[in-house]
Amino acid sequence: MTFLDKVKQRAKANIKTIVLPESLDPRTLKATDQILAEGLAKVILIGNKAEIETAAQQNSANISNATIVDPTTYGEIGALTTKLYELRKAKGLTEDQAAKLLGENPLFLGCMLVKEGMADGMVAGAVFSTADVLRPAMQIIKTAPGVSLVSSFFVMVVPNCEYGASGVFIFSDCGLVQNPTAEQLAAIAQSSAGSYQALMGEEPVVALLSHSTKGSAKHADVDKVIEATRILKENAPNIKADGEFQLDAAIVPSIGAAKAPSNEVAGNANVLVFPDLDSGNIAYKLVERLAKAEAYGPVTQGIAKPVNDLSRGCSAEDIVGVVAITAVQAQ
Repeated sequence: MTFLDKVKQRAKANIKTIVLPESLDPRTLKATDQILAEGLAKVILIGNKAEIETAAQQNSANISNATIVDPTTYGEIGALTTKLYELRKAKGLTEDQAAKLLGENPLFLGCMLVKEGMADGMVAGAVFSTADVLRPAMQIIKTAPGVSLVSSFFVMVVPNCEYGASGVFIFSDCGLVQNPTAEQLAAIAQSSAGSYQALMGEEPVVALLSHSTKGSAKHADVDKVIEATRILKENAPNIKADGEFQLDAAIVPSIGAAKAPSNEVAGNANVLVFPDLDSGNIAYKLVERLAKAEAYGPVTQGIAKPVNDLSRGCSAEDIVGVVAITAVQAQ
């Protein structure tokens, strides 16, 4: 069973409701058809009902079992407007501006549906930019309790690979936090361990990566990873995690044993935490292109309820995969 098959199986076991606000995009409509046909989630589409149904018909997409929320006729729009105003009035938002946002911006309405428990998560980004998707999520849903930082990860599924969890890894952060401090790196590692546990149902083994393994090099960049490892172990002592490791020492058992003898993480890592966005982004794209790996993400972590961003070059199948992941996160 593939990684995505496992995620879909878990999504089907506890059905959640996911908002897809980019409701006129053909990929969204085709994905909605597949999501509903496979029973992965309930779907809420946002926009004019007649326009959405016409677009679906033009794209041969069956969305008859989706819920369509039209802000011009939705019975809860007044209550949601008041709640958005109360939530953001300290930041200068007026009630008229709140009404305009919910009436004209489906991302804000989608996040309010998630915030108020009318949906369990949201997936967008096929049309809107990452900044557009995450801005309302941060303003409305905000970070999860005890979480200081929103970050992201990719699930990498590497074919014919004996490392990690039979070729499955989490790479983080590859999409959001550009140059994390030691404290932020520790937070990313802790969130990534939780994400691995949630998606895979297995124990995470977390390696904080560097160009050094256990003191083999001296540099301020190495010191940051060492400090992040110390903070992580202090904040989350139950997580199997260590650093600093070079990549080969983290995932290849024989090299891990040689470079870091008797270390339970060395050679066994399935969660790889990169020291900065440059290294993480380069790494996931190298593995995706040269190893022909499947890359699912970037998936956000640390938001109180899941909101995930798509690549604007995504396919309908990509949307289906991210919706399944989002549904499992919502569980």
